[in-house]
Order: sequence, then C-alpha cells, then structure tokens
Amino acid sequence: MLKKYFRRLESIIALAQSLMTPKQFIFLSSVLIGISCSLAVIVLKTFAHSVFSFATYINGILKLSFINSILPIIGILLTVLVVNKVLNGSIQKGTSQILYAVAKKASIIPKKQMYAQIVTSSLTVGLGGSAGLESPIVITGAAFGSNFAQNYKLPYKDRTLLIGCGVAAGISAAFNAPIAGVLFAIEVLLVDVSISAFTPIMISAATGALVSAIVLDETILLSFKTQQTFDYHNIPFYIILGVLTGLTAIYYSRNFQKVEHYFSKLEIGPYKKAFIGSSLLAILIFIFPTLFGEGYESIKTLSETDPGALLDNTLFADFRNNNWVLLLFVGATMMVKVFASGLTIGSGGNGGNFAPSLFLGSYLGYFFSKFVSLTGLSKLPIGNFTMVGMAGILSGLFHAPLTAIFLIAEITGGYGLMIPLMIVSSISFAISKKFEKYSLDVKGLAKKGHAFTSNKDSNILSTLDIDTIIQCDYLTVHPDENLSKLVDLISHSNQVVFAVVNNDKDLVGIVHFNDIREIIFNTYRVKYTKINDVMKTPAATIFSNDSMEIVMSKFEKSKTAFLPVLRNGKYYGIISKSIALEAYRTKLRSMTIE
Repeated sequence: MLKKYFRRLESIIALAQSLMTPKQFIFLSSVLIGISCSLAVIVLKTFAHSVFSFATYINGILKLSFINSILPIIGILLTVLVVNKVLNGSIQKGTSQILYAVAKKASIIPKKQMYAQIVTSSLTVGLGGSAGLESPIVITGAAFGSNFAQNYKLPYKDRTLLIGCGVAAGISAAFNAPIAGVLFAIEVLLVDVSISAFTPIMISAATGALVSAIVLDETILLSFKTQQTFDYHNIPFYIILGVLTGLTAIYYSRNFQKVEHYFSKLEIGPYKKAFIGSSLLAILIFIFPTLFGEGYESIKTLSETDPGALLDNTLFADFRNNNWVLLLFVGATMMVKVFASGLTIGSGGNGGNFAPSLFLGSYLGYFFSKFVSLTGLSKLPIGNFTMVGMAGILSGLFHAPLTAIFLIAEITGGYGLMIPLMIVSSISFAISKKFEKYSLDVKGLAKKGHAFTSNKDSNILSTLDIDTIIQCDYLTVHPDENLSKLVDLISHSNQVVFAVVNNDKDLVGIVHFNDIREIIFNTYRVKYTKINDVMKTPAATIFSNDSMEIVMSKFEKSKTAFLPVLRNGKYYGIISKSIALEAYRTKLRSMTIE
C-alpha cells in the first residue's frame, strides 16, 4: 500500500516537472526535500527524547542509576548488528563524505544513506550513546537531495544544489534555526554558490523549520528563553572565553581522533570491539550521567536557575547545593566528553560531533563564568556565558564561525548576544585554524589526500586528476644527437619544448624553442652542436603522484609554461600550464551552483 502511494506521488511530481520550467521545478523540489528532511528529524528527535525521558523516569522512581549505563551498550551493539546484517558491513560516518560525493562522485550519494543514518544513529544516540544526531541528519538530508535529483534526471549542478537544500533543511529542522541551516550548507559543505542559488536553499531551510516547529514539541528542541542583557564591561571575559574555547576545540579534535584511531586499529571482531568500547562508555556515564545521549537537557539545566539539578541521581547527589563540587563535576564532565564521544563512534556506533561541540561549549562557558563569580573577580551572567561558549566550540571545531554565531542567536530567541557571539566565535576560529589546518570532519579526507577547505581554489584543484592533463605523446630527443634532429622535429610538429632522455628513459634535461631560436638559423652551428650543449636542467620536476595543488605551486615558483613529469623515476610526459588552467576553469564552471 505504501509503495503504491509513493509511486503515485512520483508520477505527480514527474507531471509537475514536465509542466514547469527547470527553475520552477527546483523551487518545488526544495520544498519537498525540506518536508522530507524535517520528517526524518522529527522521527530521530522524538525517539531520542522518549528514551531519555524513559531513562530519567526509571532513575527517578526506581533509583536504578545503572540503567543509563546499560542502554548505550545495547544501542551500540544493535547498531553494529544492523550495519553487519542489513547494511553490508559498512556505513560512512561524518559530513566529510558529502564533500567527497560532491567533488569526486558527481554528487551521487547511495540510496541506503536515506535510511541507514536514521536507523543507526537512532539506536546509538537514542539509546544513550554520547554523540549527536545532527551529522546523521545532515547526511540523510544530503541523500534525500541527491537521490531526488537522480530520480528526476537532474544535472550535476542541480544535484549539488539539492544536496545543499537537504543539508540546510536538516540543520534548520533540528534547531528551528533556518538562517543557521542556510549558512551551514554554504559555509561548511558547498564549494561554490552563486547568489541565485540562495533562494532554493532558503526555501528548503524555511520549510524544514516550519514543519519542525509545527510537529515537534518545543521541549524536544534545544532552545533558551532566558538571557541577560549584554554588558560591554564583560568584553575582556568574553575575549578570554574565546581563547579558552579555541584551545578546547583543539583538545577535543586531537583526542577524539586518537580514540577513534585506536579502535580502528584493533584487530578484533566488530561485536567484541563494540562491547569493549560501549562498556568503557558505560563506566563514564555511570560516573557522569550527563554524558548520556545528546546532552541537550543538561545544557538547558546549566543555563537555568538551578544547575545543581545536574547532580540529582548521581554519585554526587548529596552535594547538589555545593557550588564548588558542582563546578568540579562540570569541569570533569567537560574534559571526559571527548573520550565518551570517541568511544561511542569508534567502537561502532553512529553519530556526530555537532551536539558534543555544543555540550562542551556550554559546560566550558558555565565553568569559566561560575569560577570567576565564585572567586569574586566579577559577577558574570552565567547563562549568557553558557550559551556563548557553545558558539566558540562550534566555530573552532568545524571552522564555521558564521554558522556558530547565527545558530546560537536563533536558539536563544534573539540577537541580544550578537557582539559576544562574534567576539568568542572569531577568536576561537582564529586560534583553532592556527593549530589545526582542517576542521574535525575534514581531517580524515586530508589524510587521504582529499582535503576540502574554505579555499575554493584548493578545493577545485584537489578534484582534478593529474593523469588527465599529462601529455605522454610529446616527442623527445637524445643528448648525443645533433641539433639538426631537433630542428627537424620543430619544423614537423607544433611542440615548443622537448624532453631530453637517455637510452634508459632517464630525464637528463629539457630544451625550449626560445632558448635555441638564434642558433637554428645558423646552419653551421646546427650541424655541429649537440643537444647536450644547449639543454637545460628543468626549473622543476613533477611526479605522477603529485596533487594538482602541488603541480600549480611548482608552475608558480618555476615561472615556466611547461614541466616534465616523472613516473617511477623515469620520464613520463609533459604538463602544459595552459592546459592545466583550462582544466581548472572547466571544473570551476561545472562546480559553480547557479
């Protein structure tokens, strides 16, 4: 019955496509994708919130504090089971796969990503894994956009645009923050977007936020209604918070990767790995219960009037009214969060680092402002620092300051904190960027040689294949031959540069037509001059495994138009700078979303 309904819907959409202009159909598509993504968000968020409420109820009524530790073990083991039995033993994690799909896979994202992320992340995070749902939501939205475009045979540019629509709708629905959704899609994921492409992305984000606001209970979303007025006297403390969030973002990024790398190197079965990792996670959650799940409920608690409620039903419940014990608990939780998230994802669970970054930022903001207040240095608005800290970590971890600023501005219900948000986010981003070239999600791609950054030129160059521009049919000459041989080759070809190679195909030099222009008109000198006498050492040499960014850098430094290529130490061909630039321009046109 359901299958029949979807077929009828597809036929209606196909009819609409035939009656509309391409631009009109993109607008319709952005609405449909926005609705689809928001429904996925509703399912995920509702399930995660229901499990959290259940665990809280059990803890409060039956005093079974260990239930929070048991559920994540079950969730991660079930996730691994689904991955191995349903998803053919593998699932891609992290938003970096969207970047890779756009650049290397013609914006084609597998169909299974439309449901795989929802199922696995709901089991992992919904049952208490210490990670976030936003990354799976973003991937699901991108998969919706890509497969919708494939289904209706839309070209690459439109597929990429609809991926952006899905991403924007996902973030927008998850936080009821349409501006942040648009900025995240553009700032973090899409390589290049023209002004005209903003419209469908904004439509999709607005649709996602609207459906989410109508259907989802406001208590499920991360939102704040209370904040104090910004006081410019606190600017020095916001500057310090910016520095702290930047350094903490670096701490999180490096240690998360260490934990994940450690588990990836363990040569044991997936179920055993999942059990070991989830058991360690269970111990952390038993000691620090706020590590359970996304942690958004504890973020709200910190920003409210009774943060001591965090200690309820914990080993430290007797100290709920002791500010210093609460401060130590918050600080310790903040420091071990990275290991909880690393264990969750590294051991086989599925989730992202978006929610952990907000968790970490709020805890850091609270810790810093509460410490300053308790020591009597100044009376700071703790709620404001708790919220602004989230923007700092998000900006530093994802290298996305605009997304961080507007996300927190939207979920706090206004722009009263815009100045401190800008201060903290920009400082955190600058510090993180100084010590970490790539954001957390892009690091994995960088290690594989597929780095994508905010530098558009680097992004495009990284997508070009050097083999497509190497010219292997260039004529070569031998160093012992007379110049007359070279003159003959010049007169019968359009080459202006010749590689000089010996009998073993070793590159021994290069001859450019401009260097011998005066000689070739002197018959005597042509007859009695060896190529060995006029050849020059190449200004630079390209290796066949060099990236295009390295190739263009060598062209820039050598100030030459042709460079020889070596493969396995032997001469292989010539690369022309003009051909390389033409390949760049062609790729730029194909990747620009209009």
